[in-house]
Amino acid sequence: MKGILPYLTRLAFRTKIILGISTIVLVFALLSGLLVSRIAGEAMVGEIKKRGLSLGLSVATRSADPLLALDFLRLKNMVDEVKESSDDILYAFIQDKTGQVLTHTFKGGFPVELKEANPLPAGARQSIQLLAIMGEEGGSEERVYDFAIPVTISNENLGTVRLGLSQIKAQAAVQRLLLTIFSVSAGAGLAAIVLGSLFANTITRRLALLRRSAEEIVKGNLDLKTSPRFSRTCWDLRNCQNPQCPAYGDLGRRCWYLAGTLCPECAPGGFEEKIKGCQDCQVYLELRGDEIQSLAEAFDFMAFNLNSYIESLKEAERTLIRQQQWLKTILDSTPDLVSLQDENLVYRAVNPAFCQFFGKTPEEILGKTPREVFPGVAEQHQAEDLRILRTGVPLSKEFHRRRNHRRQWLHMVKMPVYDDKRIAGLLFTARDISEIKQYQEKLVQSVKMEQLGRLAGGVAHEINTPLCIILGYAQMLLEDLPQDTESYEYLTIIEKQAQICRRIVSDLLSFARQSESHLAEMNLNRSLEEVLQLVRHTFRQNWIEIEADLDPDLPPIIGDQEKLKQVWINLLNNAFDSIGQDGVIWVKTRMCPQRRRVLVAVADSGGGIEEEDKDRIFDPFFTTKAPGAGTGLGLSVSFGIVQDHRGTITVLSPAPAEFKGKSGTGARHCGPGSVFLVELPLSPEEAETDSCEEMVRTWQQELKSQAG
Repeated sequence: MKGILPYLTRLAFRTKIILGISTIVLVFALLSGLLVSRIAGEAMVGEIKKRGLSLGLSVATRSADPLLALDFLRLKNMVDEVKESSDDILYAFIQDKTGQVLTHTFKGGFPVELKEANPLPAGARQSIQLLAIMGEEGGSEERVYDFAIPVTISNENLGTVRLGLSQIKAQAAVQRLLLTIFSVSAGAGLAAIVLGSLFANTITRRLALLRRSAEEIVKGNLDLKTSPRFSRTCWDLRNCQNPQCPAYGDLGRRCWYLAGTLCPECAPGGFEEKIKGCQDCQVYLELRGDEIQSLAEAFDFMAFNLNSYIESLKEAERTLIRQQQWLKTILDSTPDLVSLQDENLVYRAVNPAFCQFFGKTPEEILGKTPREVFPGVAEQHQAEDLRILRTGVPLSKEFHRRRNHRRQWLHMVKMPVYDDKRIAGLLFTARDISEIKQYQEKLVQSVKMEQLGRLAGGVAHEINTPLCIILGYAQMLLEDLPQDTESYEYLTIIEKQAQICRRIVSDLLSFARQSESHLAEMNLNRSLEEVLQLVRHTFRQNWIEIEADLDPDLPPIIGDQEKLKQVWINLLNNAFDSIGQDGVIWVKTRMCPQRRRVLVAVADSGGGIEEEDKDRIFDPFFTTKAPGAGTGLGLSVSFGIVQDHRGTITVLSPAPAEFKGKSGTGARHCGPGSVFLVELPLSPEEAETDSCEEMVRTWQQELKSQAG
């Protein structure tokens, strides 16, 4: 049995139904056939016995008179007539009251043992026994129903009538009856199997349709129809023509599956609420089908809802993917540093700016804690991170660090990330505010310079009068004293130092003076040539050559020619002081690619400028020269003049190779040098054009590659 069950479970459902129906029909047919055959057999035997008794009683009744008259001929005729009336009557004979055989139907002689084989008890109405007798003429033994019926008149026993019916022939009749019964049962069973198969086909065909629909759903095809097409609809039964009702015109779903139907009897809500109210609805009672049809309709409704749900999920997925792509694009393109940590401070997301800032790849950061990624720095930030996770209070602060020999300022924000009112992580953002800090410092420096200019102007005016008196009296005394005296030497020193003080006062007045610029159209190259012609002879005395490369196609600009000449003189003097002796100064003018700004470059072959001094060289009174060699106001004044012209002035050191022209001077000393870049708009109204920044950035990258 255990070996058959796995095989049965693999059979098709239709085969199982047919086998089940066939087995049930065959079993019931067999059992009913056996029961009916037994009952019919017993009834047949009973009828045979009744027939034998009937024949015996008939003979006994008719043989009373011949027996009294001893009319043996009539008795003989009666037993022969009974014998010949049926094939199953084997013999008939009559005995008198003493048991003597008066007549019989045996042809070969009366078997003596038969006379006493079925004695009739006294007072008995009949006696029936099953006997085994030998057939006539030495035939085989045969079983016989022997009937003994008394012949009586007025309760007086005159004799006995004996009849013998063959059991074999009686059984043959019973077998014919049983064969008929079994044939009828077999026919009925076969008809039941055929009808059961047709019924199974009807059921399994609909179930097979459900199975194929389920397979299509597994394959992802949800646009299917399992239930048969509706022949009647709710709007036909109700004669409804309301297109606002969700059920109107819907041939794929019954109205009790739809929410928001407009029939007055419909309950609000979904299927579970509606189906309770639809039990007594006439539409439901008329349109509902059997269990399989209800299952098919529910299956279609499930597929429809599942298709709608999957479409909504796909749309949500597409929206989520777009949002993720947008968010990734934003995070990838933002220059801010962004990272996301979970509640255990493990990094879950970082953007490229974060990785680039710390010089690591995402694989080196994700899935790790700050202790693992930044072992030296994480300790000082862990306490504040844990405090934010514990309290939920965001943190915003500024901090700086040294990077590439420069101070870099960052504005950092740390805030908790919530998940269902629970702090689930920490969001870190940081923005480079170094330029803002520089602007702040420049703003403070501008205010300081303004205040310092006012102070310097007042001090210079106060000092200038006594200084002129000292210088005047010293010069008068020098005229009266011989040159070879000690007093003359002392007065010479006083005059020299007074002249130095006078120059300092003059620079202070120039720095403090807020004279109005006289802007007019000017030739930039001509102003440079006039200054170069003025200083070239003086510089050559210290073996310093000037190489000029002026762009002849420069257009005229709007500016103050005298003030710009002061800028060129200050820059050339600064280069002269940087070289000292034996060197080259290169002066170049260029036009920006967009032809909206001009660029003046003054480069030298001197010792260059230290990195830490680059941010301070334009500060008033800052100088790297020896005491008494400079006031520290030349570059500061130049910075102010360029700003008045809405331009910019920057310094690069060491000087890029592009600014070092061919040196034909044979200079013995050539240091890293420096270059001052002055950018001026063609007119102050076009100062917003910053097209030269790309050129300067290119030169800065060139310097970095040279340093590398």
